[in-house]
Amino acid sequence: MTQPVFDAHLHIVDPAHPLVENNGFMPGPFMVADYQRRIEGLGIAGGAVVSGSFQAFDQGYLIDALAALGPTYVGVAKIPSDTSDQRIRELNAAGVRAVRFNVARGGSADLDELELLARRVCDLAGWHAELYIDARTIDDELSRRIASLPAASIDHLGMHGDGLANLLRLVEQGVKVKATGFGRVELDPAATIKAIMSVDPTALMVGTDLPSTRAHRPFENGDFNTVADALSPEQLDAVFWGNAALFYLGR
Repeated sequence: MTQPVFDAHLHIVDPAHPLVENNGFMPGPFMVADYQRRIEGLGIAGGAVVSGSFQAFDQGYLIDALAALGPTYVGVAKIPSDTSDQRIRELNAAGVRAVRFNVARGGSADLDELELLARRVCDLAGWHAELYIDARTIDDELSRRIASLPAASIDHLGMHGDGLANLLRLVEQGVKVKATGFGRVELDPAATIKAIMSVDPTALMVGTDLPSTRAHRPFENGDFNTVADALSPEQLDAVFWGNAALFYLGR
């Protein structure tokens, strides 16, 4: 497609940096060069490198990847709640722009720590919070806490169609959503995209989820067509570039 794309969700797996087994899974390498080869022809001109559960709290791989990818790419780091202000500033200088909480696979802070850390990194460096979570599990208390954060996004369309009502309540309150990981979700992507757009057309961002670790199927180029076909022509630029560029790059 000729439309410029901001890939709002990708992973780099560099075995030169620490990797940890997560729920019996250990990923194979997926280096910056592998990513760049895979996205040829897709119009991707920027993106967000997201820390996976198998990378625990290591950020060395992320700093290296951002240096190789260039200034239109940013990082989404997993960090412990006791990370120092100085370290957060160092990560910000390296291009990190968000903190990730992996609620779906465990290992994240509890709700009190999540909320405190999300607010601290926002105050200190302007970062937003990203949550990998099954929207079916978002009860009233968790919904209130997520909506109260300064800025937040939900991965992979909330994972399950039965959680759509919970997801849309968050969208109504300014939470962003990534249209990513179609090979790992249990929902109708096109219908979910249309529902989100009907609530807030500034909420939706697209991404590849490459290399699609643990997904039932990896990202296919046609996934972008699924997104485009669910939009009006006037919505394409915002969803494929503008919404994410503003959220991650501030422009």
